Amino acid sequence: MTETFSGTVAVGGSDFHTFTASQNGQIAVTLTTAGPPATIAMGLAIGTPNGTTCTPLAGASMTTSAGASPQLNGEVSGGTLCALVYDVGNETAPITYSLTVTHP
Repeated sequence: MTETFSGTVAVGGSDFHTFTASQNGQIAVTLTTAGPPATIAMGLAIGTPNGTTCTPLAGASMTTSAGASPQLNGEVSGGTLCALVYDVGNETAPITYSLTVTHP
């Protein structure tokens, strides 16, 4: 299943979206757009939702610019997960983004 999400990250902030993996399997997350500027590096993670936050899974976060290929790949257990986009300290204005998550 592939889901598309979009949102805005405030300076110093984060934004996340929840989704449900129906079973154990492969996940791929692609930050498809982020900006302006289009070359800005953002934090990207897969985690578990905890109220109003998304706690990244161990080894499932990185800093990346938007692109066409998945930046995060891995194996996940079935259940409710979240995709997190966050400021890594280089934003000077809010950033609008979109991402895709392919999961079981």
